[in-house]
Amino acid sequence: MCAMLSVGASLTSAQQARPPFHLREATIAGVHDAFAAGQLTCAQLTRLYLDRIEAYNLRGPALHAIIAVNPKSLEIAADMDRQYTANPSGGGPLHCIPIILKDNFNTFDMPTTGGNVGMRNAVPPADAFTVARMRKAGALILAKANLQEFARGGMSISSLGGQVLNPYDLTRTPGGSSGGTGAALAANLAVVGTGSDTGQSIRSPSSANSLVGIRPTRGLVSRSGVIPNSQTQDEVGPIARTVTDAALLLDVMAGYDAGDPITAFGDGRIPKTYTHLLSKDALKGARIGVMTNLFGDAERHREVNKAMDAVMARMESQGATFIRFKLPEYDTLLSGIDTQPFEARTVMERYFSALGPNAPVKNFAQLVAAKTSAVQKTLEAELAIVDGMNSQTYKDRMLNRDKLRLAVATKIADLNLDAILYPLQRILVAPVTAGEQAERNGTLSNGTGFPAVTFPAGFSAPSTTAPLGVPVGAELLGLDYTEDRLLAYAYAFEQAAGLRKSPLSTPPLPNEP
Repeated sequence: MCAMLSVGASLTSAQQARPPFHLREATIAGVHDAFAAGQLTCAQLTRLYLDRIEAYNLRGPALHAIIAVNPKSLEIAADMDRQYTANPSGGGPLHCIPIILKDNFNTFDMPTTGGNVGMRNAVPPADAFTVARMRKAGALILAKANLQEFARGGMSISSLGGQVLNPYDLTRTPGGSSGGTGAALAANLAVVGTGSDTGQSIRSPSSANSLVGIRPTRGLVSRSGVIPNSQTQDEVGPIARTVTDAALLLDVMAGYDAGDPITAFGDGRIPKTYTHLLSKDALKGARIGVMTNLFGDAERHREVNKAMDAVMARMESQGATFIRFKLPEYDTLLSGIDTQPFEARTVMERYFSALGPNAPVKNFAQLVAAKTSAVQKTLEAELAIVDGMNSQTYKDRMLNRDKLRLAVATKIADLNLDAILYPLQRILVAPVTAGEQAERNGTLSNGTGFPAVTFPAGFSAPSTTAPLGVPVGAELLGLDYTEDRLLAYAYAFEQAAGLRKSPLSTPPLPNEP
């Protein structure tokens, strides 16, 4: 365990005036301020997070949030310290920010497993496009996170990593499929992390762990080098404890990639920084639609509805106007817009073909034949779809997606809305015994391609297993390339409400700053 560096007399008065660094709930800016003040080194920061992973991943609450730690993380940190000493202003925007990657993001120096035991030694030939951008920005890849195996579902269980637990309630899941990232960030095992979202897999863990998650506009962030589910529905994005940190990570992740041609649509649509609209007054004058058919009306919905009512009351006090509406097209089209099963075989074969001759799994059929997966039945069903994207059912679903996209855009125009608000999940996140997550609302974004930002809405009433309550997440959705506006609204609410709390199951370690 390492303590903070002592601040010497040679530091300026401005440096000495900075508040002391605290690891719990650390932010990108807070880490960088501590470096500048001489309170912390990259090696110390890395050691602190490694100690927490050691204490809480397989011990203590045994979250099972991490599949693998970067074995060279301390060596990399020491090198970053040498570079910083030589040129303190030369670091990138993510200089020595420890990041946890969902273990479907390719890394050239660590296995990328998708949570599958047969992939435990699969080291890709190159980083995912977004991972390369993070490294260039100075990030330190600390660990790979557990997940729902191959991101097929929302419980966050895998044959390699086991069942991830929610640090706020160890009887519940952390959402999924990016549940390992969600649980790890909630438990302060790193500063920020990444997720992928075919259905709601960035936003479900954000909701369940009192975090901020961004599913970006289709075409804003490259998916190349991420184990795929769907060429239509897959997106990747940031997960963080604060809106600002999520925006800063999106700054690095967004950009054109010739390896994922859909990103051509985002070229020229990216602001200099996604923090540029962040203001505590951002909600003044905002017109926000409340889509009432995304709310439940039974007793099981009471806790979520209570949290959402409080969110709307707070936002109204900050100057927002709410317009309630129903979108019947959503209910009509909901069962006929999922394209993932029809695309899975094609995109998985494409991924395996790029792993190289030494890959332990050469193709999708070999993976399924091994019968080792925690999502075996799902994979078998995907492999069995022979006509896939040539089927009439697939074509009908693609048409239905266009119908839903048009219906949402038309409603936004008719009501002159800036965004739409709803709970990401109508009920509390599921117990680990439930088998699946129910009543999630992620389809409004994954079915249209429109961006969505999930943020903490509060907690349920405390209980024996959830001493702080179970986190509830709200979501804002807007038209293409409005991430900056959605983040501004979430930021204004975050600053006024201050709802995030650290889980009690992972307290500060002895001598932790």
